[in-house]
Amino acid sequence: MKKTVTTLADGRELIYYDSRDDAVRDAVDPRPLTPVVSRSEIRHDELTGDPVAIASHRQARTYQPPADACPLCPGRDGHESEIPAAEYEVVVFENRFPSLSGGLGRCEVVCFTDDHTASFADLTEEQARLVLDAWTDRTAELSALPDIEQVYCFENRGQEIGVTLPHSHGQIYAFPYVTPRTARMRGRLDEHRAATGRNLFDDVVARELADGERIVLETEHWIAFVPYAAHWPYEVHLYPRRRVPDLLALDEAARTEFAQVYLELLRRFDRLFGPDEPPTPYIAAWHQAPFTDARREDFGLHLELFTVRRASGKLKFLAGTESGMGAFMNDVRPEDAARRIREVAST
Repeated sequence: MKKTVTTLADGRELIYYDSRDDAVRDAVDPRPLTPVVSRSEIRHDELTGDPVAIASHRQARTYQPPADACPLCPGRDGHESEIPAAEYEVVVFENRFPSLSGGLGRCEVVCFTDDHTASFADLTEEQARLVLDAWTDRTAELSALPDIEQVYCFENRGQEIGVTLPHSHGQIYAFPYVTPRTARMRGRLDEHRAATGRNLFDDVVARELADGERIVLETEHWIAFVPYAAHWPYEVHLYPRRRVPDLLALDEAARTEFAQVYLELLRRFDRLFGPDEPPTPYIAAWHQAPFTDARREDFGLHLELFTVRRASGKLKFLAGTESGMGAFMNDVRPEDAARRIREVAST
């Protein structure tokens, strides 16, 4: 992998990741941009203690532009873009409308391909591996910044999820705090250790392997299953068989096999509801150990992939119980979801 670091016209960092060592990235951003002025504020919910980022400048962010005005397409033929190169493989750049800014964390955009119409599932295994390498590199770089506690790599796919740019991309958030969901996992991990003397993540994976009914995919280095108490109609958790705390700790064998496994899962998601259904909206979320955690080696790196579509033409909305009380109600039995995900496996 070759990494080329440059800057955009307003001073934001842009990084090219190339599979070729001879790739030359010398395009200059021609736009007359002024430096971005944005400052987030982090407040805490007095009743729960949860942090909330206030980022009012994001109201002006680009929303569903036409294809010929896409800011993530290459900057060719006079097209003004966030990416000045005429073509690219994988690109990461600082978000122009960040949720976390002003010294309170950092937000980056990850472009998986320069093809405006392609999705992650359309990538080759080599392209998907390059994305994994980019995620890993950014995790290393961002975790070294002052006051960063957690690095979160994720993809939102589909307008139903709330995506504002249709071009295939993800994001990386470097949080100056441990996110509430991770903090709850951390607490459960400690409780389980105190009660049993064992690791919670290890026990979850062992139980799924022993039960077998919710397993959807197994390889030498990865295991994917629908969780026992899935929140979402179709939800898959992907774990490396060897527990590691973060992307940096994955060995080469697991990294090599990841692309095949992940692409298969994404392609199955697109076949869940039949050939006439539009592409399945989903969120794919990497859970990594906080870098400030003294016991971070106990944490189990995993990816959670889920969709808000519960049936053909029907979405799972977060209604009163979920949005108001955080009490999830799932319309699809996890064992039935797992069976369906196995049914649509590639042949």
